[in-house]
Amino acid sequence: MVDVPKLNRADARAALRNPLALIADHWTPDPRTVRRAALAALVMSVVIVVTGGAVRLTGSGLGCPTWPTCTDDSLTTTRAMGFHGVVEFGNRMLTYVLCAAVGWAIVAARAQKPWRRTLTRLGWAQFWVVMGNAVLGGVVVLVGLNPYTVAAHFLLSSALIAVATLTWQRAREGDGAPRPLVGAAVRQLVWVLVAASALLIAVGTVVTGAGPHAGDSSEVERIPIDWETVAKLHAVLAWIVVTLTFALWFVLKAVDAPKEPAARTRELFVILLCQGALGYVQYFTHLPEALVAAHMTGAAVMWIWVLRVLLSLRERPALAADLPGPAAEVTVGSRA
Repeated sequence: MVDVPKLNRADARAALRNPLALIADHWTPDPRTVRRAALAALVMSVVIVVTGGAVRLTGSGLGCPTWPTCTDDSLTTTRAMGFHGVVEFGNRMLTYVLCAAVGWAIVAARAQKPWRRTLTRLGWAQFWVVMGNAVLGGVVVLVGLNPYTVAAHFLLSSALIAVATLTWQRAREGDGAPRPLVGAAVRQLVWVLVAASALLIAVGTVVTGAGPHAGDSSEVERIPIDWETVAKLHAVLAWIVVTLTFALWFVLKAVDAPKEPAARTRELFVILLCQGALGYVQYFTHLPEALVAAHMTGAAVMWIWVLRVLLSLRERPALAADLPGPAAEVTVGSRA
């Protein structure tokens, strides 16, 4: 059994003013707990992207035709709405699971000793991105799956993944000043890789918005552009990202860079090859839903690893004030 701390009236008043501070006064999480909480938030940010893709691929985008309720008369899905209502409403409910994961990360970061304010702020940044994306998701439904709002919805989810990745990385390192592990030229190459990857994801949303998977079983508005042309542009950008990654890997080997950047780059290269192969297969097999879902999952994983490559280029040691000091010396001498 775990002892529950006794709270007095002063604690109750403090809880009303700042419940996170009260939790921090009575609980100190292990550093592994903080890291796991940050990782859970990152995993859920990917899960919500995958389930959102499932909503589109099953034609359930308007399974709940209004927002924030599911219908004008019901907060939840009804039997008459069938499979599509269950899928759409289920995705909405997963937002609460995501909020719970982000909330756990915020509480764990706030309760850690010493308090790491940057980590807590990153947790709150995730929370507000989730809230903004939830509202945007409602707008997507209210405007009948307008493809531009759908694209913005996915891009904001990618921003959430970026913040969650940074939070997870920061939970695994100290708060000291960052020290670069590679030269300026290598860092510039990686920033080009990040920009190209972001553009690749953005063009991917245009491919989806112009392609056949509109997100609803009925005909909805599409982006007025030739789908195959933009798909080929997407493929060209993918090859640019692959080429930049291979060049980075070669440069890191040539300059005998530390193990971490080289390992993350090698992993990204493998992910990109798998993602590229999957993309070509789905294109030539006329976009089967299962392969499109796998490609969306791969896009989220690719984006995480691109950011991991960027974050691996520096290290952050623990602050000197946070490190345990040397044991006190025991001296033998006369007493005063």
